[in-house]
Amino acid sequence: MLDIKVTRTTAPKEKPKKGEKLGFGHIFTDHMFVMNYTEGKGWHDARIVPYGDLSLAPSSMVFHYGQEMFEGLKAYKDADGNARLFRPDMNAKRANESNKRLCIPEIPEEDFVQAVSEVVKIDKDWIPEEEGTSLYIRPFVIATDSFLGVAPSKTYLFIVILSPSGAYYESGLAPVGIWIEDEYVRAVKGGMGFAKTGGNYAASLIAQVKAHDDGYSQVLWLDGVERKYIEEVGAMNIFFKIDGKIVTPMLNGSILPGITRNSVIQICKSWGLEVEERRISVDELIAAQKEGRLEECFGTGTAAVISPVGKLRYENDVMVINGGEIGEISQKLYDTITGIQWGKCKDEFNWSIVL
Repeated sequence: MLDIKVTRTTAPKEKPKKGEKLGFGHIFTDHMFVMNYTEGKGWHDARIVPYGDLSLAPSSMVFHYGQEMFEGLKAYKDADGNARLFRPDMNAKRANESNKRLCIPEIPEEDFVQAVSEVVKIDKDWIPEEEGTSLYIRPFVIATDSFLGVAPSKTYLFIVILSPSGAYYESGLAPVGIWIEDEYVRAVKGGMGFAKTGGNYAASLIAQVKAHDDGYSQVLWLDGVERKYIEEVGAMNIFFKIDGKIVTPMLNGSILPGITRNSVIQICKSWGLEVEERRISVDELIAAQKEGRLEECFGTGTAAVISPVGKLRYENDVMVINGGEIGEISQKLYDTITGIQWGKCKDEFNWSIVL
């Protein structure tokens, strides 16, 4: 167990007022968790301190070689005023999978969960309570060696910051339009597609700009080799309901193993729905839509939870799904997952941690 030293702020910030528009990832709380790593010493000096700027040398390796990873999860406040976390152990496991790929020292899972839990407890009063809001939690690790050489750093910082946030999409649960990218690729098997690291997101920006310019909310990536198999959306995993079955791309080394993705698969199976994790070609998708067999499409992720998709574009084909309306399964999944997260319905999977 970590011995976490706490230094509380002497200048607390004004918290957002009830009903104030929060946006996503713009506002930050009073405190943050920080822990150092030094080769030969391991992770040490765990502390919660006032949120503030970092002091890093311009030669710090994170700026030049991108050795960093991050995670994302949320805290919620239930009707009894308790702070709740949703499957933080899964974030800890995934963080270490990213760390291994990026040659970053692993963080013991119990230490990761403790760090997140303790800083959330300190800033519990920042958790918004309006429907659809949450306290977004961003743990991350950066390489801090002052050295211009391509090699793993010998020193790191592990930091957790918190941000009271509204819905990821301003449109809420209104179905979004997704652009299936046909020019650029994001990741290939053997690369870093399965890791949660900034380089993956930097690689996606050019297509994201192109999609936004044409009126689409997100980009859906195809595989980087054959350029015909569905992989994932920039900020979400993707699911389809085809012929009554729930179908999602299988994890293949270039797709992020989403925690909401895993939760959706378990919930759907518990409802008796048939779930297929397999390769799905864009041609199969177009054919299913034209034949009326593509019944629903939705994205899954920590930020949006469930994001219904009303329209998919690929080259000259624009596929309207379910008349552009949210589907029955999409709505039911959103209600179930958020119900568990907020403590409004029974947690049959024991996923929530009450702080």
